[in-house]
Amino acid sequence: MDFEQVKNKVYRNILEKLPSYLTYHNLAHTEYVMQKAQFLARIEDVSEKDRELLRLASLFHDTGFIENPKNHEEIGCGIAKEYLGKDLSSEEMDKVCGMIMATKIPQSPTNKLERIIADADLEYLGTEDFERQGGALFEELKHFNPSFSEQAWNELQLTFLEKHQYHTDYCKKNREPKKQANIDSVKEKLNLV
Repeated sequence: MDFEQVKNKVYRNILEKLPSYLTYHNLAHTEYVMQKAQFLARIEDVSEKDRELLRLASLFHDTGFIENPKNHEEIGCGIAKEYLGKDLSSEEMDKVCGMIMATKIPQSPTNKLERIIADADLEYLGTEDFERQGGALFEELKHFNPSFSEQAWNELQLTFLEKHQYHTDYCKKNREPKKQANIDSVKEKLNLV
């Protein structure tokens, strides 16, 4: 199987056709997750074969948004099976779907590959890019609920950030400190500091 060929087909048929109101769950986010997952996989010393499966899971993890934001992970598994069913063994397909499902909130990864993709998906929470990516998600949520206020968003973010935990050693060590600073920043916005 040629990953670039699959990627181009998924971009053309799905990711480039996602509605413009998906300001967070879009092609740029998918590319970000693919990049971060490969970065973490190298650090975690993942085999070439598993890195390929991780790349596929990253590619498909939000494709379900083309049909429905709710249960998009399950839908994404179905889409992945349509695209990859002939090329992957049932065991490989189960691994890919397991990784896609590991991005479902609340995250509950059960193995190394699932921990990597879960962290790749939310890695930005502990980075300088937190405000920008969070702002994109806020705009997306406002599309579905126009009365969603900045106050409500910050309250939601704070709850989410305080419950969130990283799963890989790298993110625990290198992203958790900045995530704590981002929590403090949200608390300041809510006048809780």
